[in-house]
Order: sequence, then C-alpha cells, then structure tokens
Amino acid sequence: MKLSGAAIAVRALEDERVPFAFGIPGTHNLELYDALAPSRSVQTVLVTDEQSASFMADGVWRASGRMACVNLVPGAGLTHALSGIGEALLDNVPMLVLGCGIRRDSHRAFQLHDVDQAALAAPLTKATFLPLTGQELYDQIREACRIARSGAPGPVFVEVPANLYLFVHEVTLPKARARADALLPAAPEEPFMNRAVDILRRARRPLLYVGAGAAGAADQVRRVAELLEAPVATTFQGKGILPEDHPLFLWPGFGAAAPPFVREVVASCDATLAVGCRFGEVATGSYGLEPPRPLIHVDIDRDVPGRNYKADVAVLADAGAFLRVLLDRLSGDARAEDAELRSRIGAGHTRVWDAWVEDVGGEGVTPPHLLRAAQRIFGPDTVFTTDSGNGTFLAAECLRLEGPGRFLAPVDYSCMGYAVPAALGAKLGRPEAPVVALAGDGAFLMTGLELLTAVHEELGVAVLVLRDHELAQIAQFQAVAMNRKVASRVHDYDVRGLAAGMGVDFLELASDDQVEEALAEAERITREGRPVLVDVAIDYSRKTYFTQGVVKTNLHRLPLKDQMRFVGRALKRKVTG
Repeated sequence: MKLSGAAIAVRALEDERVPFAFGIPGTHNLELYDALAPSRSVQTVLVTDEQSASFMADGVWRASGRMACVNLVPGAGLTHALSGIGEALLDNVPMLVLGCGIRRDSHRAFQLHDVDQAALAAPLTKATFLPLTGQELYDQIREACRIARSGAPGPVFVEVPANLYLFVHEVTLPKARARADALLPAAPEEPFMNRAVDILRRARRPLLYVGAGAAGAADQVRRVAELLEAPVATTFQGKGILPEDHPLFLWPGFGAAAPPFVREVVASCDATLAVGCRFGEVATGSYGLEPPRPLIHVDIDRDVPGRNYKADVAVLADAGAFLRVLLDRLSGDARAEDAELRSRIGAGHTRVWDAWVEDVGGEGVTPPHLLRAAQRIFGPDTVFTTDSGNGTFLAAECLRLEGPGRFLAPVDYSCMGYAVPAALGAKLGRPEAPVVALAGDGAFLMTGLELLTAVHEELGVAVLVLRDHELAQIAQFQAVAMNRKVASRVHDYDVRGLAAGMGVDFLELASDDQVEEALAEAERITREGRPVLVDVAIDYSRKTYFTQGVVKTNLHRLPLKDQMRFVGRALKRKVTG
C-alpha cells in the first residue's frame, strides 16, 4: 500500500498501542501532527516545555504500565527533553523518543536545528534508529518499542528525517494491529537456582530486599515473604510492592539511613534475597548499608547482579520468573509466623510515628501529619509524585502504600522539576486514580507552568508546593556539614498570583490545624476535574532518617584528618557566627 511517512508513523504508534504523544509541534513534524489529528487511539498533548514532555511520558508508564511517546522537533526539542530521557534510562522507564530530523534528501548543509542528534541521545537511551525509507520507518518504530519494553526497560530514540513525513511510500504493513511483544523474560538457570534455594532453606531468618524490577511480581513477593517469614525492605522505587501495612514490611531501605529498629531487625538476619534492585547510591543511602550474608542477587540486567555488592549467588533472571520457580521449589518449606519478629517490626513503626507526631502543632505544617492526612482524604489508590530532594525522602518514609505504581519519584537521575509533569502523566495514564504532586518550591519554578496543560486537558491533580524558601535537601546538607548555607535560598514568589495567571484553583495551608480542611477542599476540586495549587508552609526542622544517615555515612568514610577538618570547620563557624 502507499502511505505518507506521517501516516506510516501513526500506524506504527497505533499498532504499538501508544496512548499519548507529548510534545510541541514544529516546522519539521507538521505532517506528523496533521496525521495524528484523526487518530482514535493516540492522543496528542501540547506541553509548555519538552522537558515536561519526557516527564509526562515517564509518569504514564509508572502509574499505568503503558508506554508513551515523546514527540520532538530537532535540536532544541531533543536537548530540552534530555533530562527526562536520562531519568527514564536510569530509573528503567520504557519510552519512545520519536525525534524529527533534518531533510536527508536535499543534501544541504547548515539546515535549521541541524546537530548530531544520535550522538546526543545515545548515552541516554538503550538504542537509536535512523530510518531512511517508509518501510524502515514502520519497522524501526515497532522494533524501538519492543527494545524499550524488553529486559531492563528504558528509552529508545528514533530520528525521522523530515522528508520521510512529507512524501508517500510503498510499504507492507501487517493486517492485525497487534503490539509487538517484548523479549521473553529470562528464566533462572538451574545451577544458580539450586544454590539460591539451598541458602534460603538453611537461613534462620533471610532478609528480602526488592526494587522496581519486581513491581510486576507483587503477589509473588508477598507469598515468598510469608513462606520464608522474611522481613521485607524495598528500594524507593519498590515502595508498595509489598503492601506497607503488612506485618513483615520493614522500611524503604535499610542500613544507616533507616531507623534503629530497622537496623536491629536486619542485624538479626543471616541471608539476603535481593530481587529487581541495583543497590544504587540513592537507594542505599550513599552505600551506607551492608546486606546480611550470604547475598542472592537477582536481576534481569546482566550488568547488575554483584556490581556494587559482591553476590554469593548472582542470578540473571526476570523477577517474576525467578520468584515463581522459588515458590514452587520451597512450597513444602513454609515457616510458622514469627510473632516476636512481627511484634518488633510493629513496635518499631509505632515508635517512629509517635516521634513524628510530637512535632504536630508547632510552627508550619508537619510533613508526616500532612502526608498521613493526604492518604486518608484522597484514598488508598492515590498516586503521589515527588521532586528531587527532601520531598522524595519524606514521602518515601511517611507514605504507607498498598501497591506499586503509587510513588513516582526521580531517583537515580534525580531531576528537579519532575513532580508536576509526572503527575499530569499519571493522571492521563490512570484517570480514575487521585493524583497528588509534592513539589519543592525550587523545583516548582522549573516546570510549574505545566499546570496550564492540566487546565487545558481538564486534569484534576492536586499540586502541593512545599514552601520553605530553600533548596531543602541541599540546605540541610550544607547546614550539617558546613554550618553555612550558600546559594540555596529560593527567592520568594507569589504562588497565589501564579495560580490566578494560569486559571488554577488556589489554597493556602499555613499550619497543622488547617490540614484536614484544606486537603478535603483540594480533593473536592480535583474530583470536579480541575487542578488545584496548594501553598504549604512546610516545616523541615526534623531531618529525615535518610538525610541523617547519608551525612554520617559520608563523614565516617573520610580519612580521620579530613573528618576532623570538616567537624572543626563547622564548630568554628557555629562559635564565631
């Protein structure tokens, strides 16, 4: 059949069941946007900045499991979007980056937006493609989507020369519009499986540590935990894989960046089963933990098992495939409930919350009180998005989630500006779910104007701007390590005025006694399909366990003379003012 390149690209997106194309149209892809207009399955979403486009596509996947498309003009469109593409790569989020390119048929130099886009995209994507014919355009978009979803997921870049969109091509397309399947998940090899089973049978109390790679196997994680009677810690991205009201749920992390009760329980364990996690710097609190030995490390990415912590058994396998085999092999070895363990975990959580609520009623809004109330008022299906910094770690520690896909945070690439556009993507991906963005006041300045998109698309999201007038996480590190804050003060700005300028409902939340009323009103507004901006006078005076642990870990890692120098400098500044 004969189709224009733009129609071919749309057909490929439809066949891959890509639900959204986020971007800003430009001269090079006008034909593509025209072809997208009549599509019944691919919705175009106009953004205010291409960085937000990639964050929105990220949010769609994390909240709904559907891969979205970032639709970019050459040059500036790609460079603007690279932050979100990098976040997707390091946080294993599949994404189709559909970039447009210069004309390849004119052979002219110095064309508009002409840069080496493949060279820019290659370090931040799993693969890059440059189709030169209509048939290659269809086939390579389909292949890019398959690669993005397969193995350790991530973004894939397809640069489409503008001339391909313009002209008609002879192509052969499949009759059935079925999405291309990802590569079959890797199954564990028998020798490694045998060693893992042997270790777990011998262990008196194994620790189960799970990351986002196990999100699709939440039921198997719970069953393995109960079968082994194993306490469960997660990475930040793994929050909710085991429901966090489960008596075996320990904490999002362990080691120096966790509360004392977590460290005590982990110290009582004599093996670790780590599944779908990488032991990355953020998740480990700057490598401030040591997993109980022996360590079984399972991941689908061959570069992961044993990379940061030497594995006694390194298993290359899909998390679900491994856990299903494990359940079958250990089905006759179920252990009785450990009442003492469950009691220690429950009492530990109670002590943490009792300490947190001691702060309620002071100056400003207490984070645990705010987040607990938000969960109760917006409901258990609420998706929370955060920004790089203190808001992420507070939410990770304070939220108690019932399932995966409810905590969307920029972790390993750690981009500021993530929360607002990711919330919009989450709401588009799961329109039935309440969505709350926890945006730092510094990060909000980067992408807060994306609420214009929320107004246009009628997305009922609540954006809580956590206002302490500082880049909170960095300011805390500076205060603790240096006793001086430099360039971390956020200039004051009028949140109410910004809301009015964008046509967004506005609420002010200045103290703990206003939390219930303000959040109830925010929830009512979002149910009516309108976004709302809430100016929260957040009280960050109590540091997170994460912040305290990271500072101690990094200080103690220094040579003694440098420890003394850092401590001495901070003390001197405190004394001299």
